[in-house]
Amino acid sequence: MPLRAGAAPVTGRIAPRSGTALRLARGDILTVIDPQGGQVSDLVAVAASDPGEIISNGRTFDYEETVRLTTGSRLWSNRSRVMLTVIADTAPAHDFLLTPCSPATFRHFYPDKPVHRGCFGNLAEALGPHGVTPDMIPCAFNIFMNVTLAPDGKLAVLPPETRAGDFIKLRAEMDLVIGLTACSAYASNGGSFKPIDFAVERAG
Repeated sequence: MPLRAGAAPVTGRIAPRSGTALRLARGDILTVIDPQGGQVSDLVAVAASDPGEIISNGRTFDYEETVRLTTGSRLWSNRSRVMLTVIADTAPAHDFLLTPCSPATFRHFYPDKPVHRGCFGNLAEALGPHGVTPDMIPCAFNIFMNVTLAPDGKLAVLPPETRAGDFIKLRAEMDLVIGLTACSAYASNGGSFKPIDFAVERAG
């Protein structure tokens, strides 16, 4: 049963290297929090009415005309509809260029480390019951991730610059299913793995 407007938010914690799925109604507000600092969270948004409509980095970059997404930015679907609006943001940066880490990521970048299913596997498990197959999972909105682009075009994944308690707050602009993780890749998180907290404020 949805909470009435003004009721206490629904809160939760995502354990390190795991993920979950959340349902948002239009107007609900999702806050994603880095409770300890230095941790990334991958977010994938899917239209609740049709899993074929999913978050798109390309549409978002095109319509927002920037790769630096923060307060006031909108996140768009592959069908050119606004899914989420960023209404508050204390984090230094987010990334929307890189794909969720996967077993292939670990074999490619971390050949001396154990292979992990990564955010891709965690998103696939969380979103599977909602009609999203693994091949449908796009580039995630990588909350708190610190990716730099050099003048020569070279990408670098650096440790997040978030401090404990930094957050991003997003308003749902349609009914959504959200996949959300505590990222599993070494470089993305400065070599350590920490939890991610979230809160959902219901519109009514």
